[in-house]
Amino acid sequence: MASPNNLQFQEFEEAAELLSADPGASTLSMSGSNTPSTTASAGEDVKLDLSEDEEGQQESSELLGGQKPSGGFWTFEYYQSFFNVDTMQVLDRVKGSVMPQPGRNFIKYYLRSNPDLYGPFWICVTLVFSVAISGNLSTFLVERGNPAFHYRPQFHRVTIAAVVIFMYAWLVPIGLWGFLTWRQGAERQIGGYSFLETVCVYGYSLFIYIPTSVLWIIPYDWLRWTLILIAMVISGSVLVLTFWPVVRDDTKVTAVATVVTIVVLHTLLAVGCKLYFFQTAASTPTALPTSSTLHNHTTLAVKTN
Repeated sequence: MASPNNLQFQEFEEAAELLSADPGASTLSMSGSNTPSTTASAGEDVKLDLSEDEEGQQESSELLGGQKPSGGFWTFEYYQSFFNVDTMQVLDRVKGSVMPQPGRNFIKYYLRSNPDLYGPFWICVTLVFSVAISGNLSTFLVERGNPAFHYRPQFHRVTIAAVVIFMYAWLVPIGLWGFLTWRQGAERQIGGYSFLETVCVYGYSLFIYIPTSVLWIIPYDWLRWTLILIAMVISGSVLVLTFWPVVRDDTKVTAVATVVTIVVLHTLLAVGCKLYFFQTAASTPTALPTSSTLHNHTTLAVKTN
């Protein structure tokens, strides 16, 4: 058995050949005199590994932060990122829109810098059909006892509902976002949300009107107005709790006027849908008498005489 003194590193033939072919090649010595160089080399390796790890952490933080890719708006990937949410996220945001709680900002608590258009788009589409179909059924139930009433499906109501709801869900957030952006430039202490966040919170705030519009089929006017009031309070609370922290640092008049405008526009949408799609006919116009009807009545009168 070899003694410890005989245990030495041996040079391989390949290494010797490489050194003979390139005498200027750098070598790594294990002796004590070259320990600092070895340490420095190891430090460089550690530094390289840490830099690579920092790059990975930066990429992960960007993904978790919900930053959208910077691709051109003409690419499919640009719009695909706005629909990149799972079912649990959408359900959690829907739950937050129907159960608002004081102190919980919808954008900060539920969106978490990752707004989407998937939920708002399908909420608006569902609301369009629920309002139009429920309005037709409501008219049929109210007039079914009237012998002069002939039911005809009113498909034009779908178009009107689509125009009104999508205009509200897009134009109002555009105006609000533009106003807040302008005030943010005029008053430095005023914060703001992105355009996508503003559209997202408006879209989810309309969810409560879907079950409400279905319940509007019940032909009791007092019940419909009660449901409207409840829906407006729930949906309006989501908007007020979300945008009040942004405008409260502005002047008192501007802050109050902004919140009042948000509530008034939201109220006009609910009341307008109820009055147009679920109106109760006070009277049904009677049909004008025809010439044959007048002739029959005249003949009957002559025979009677």
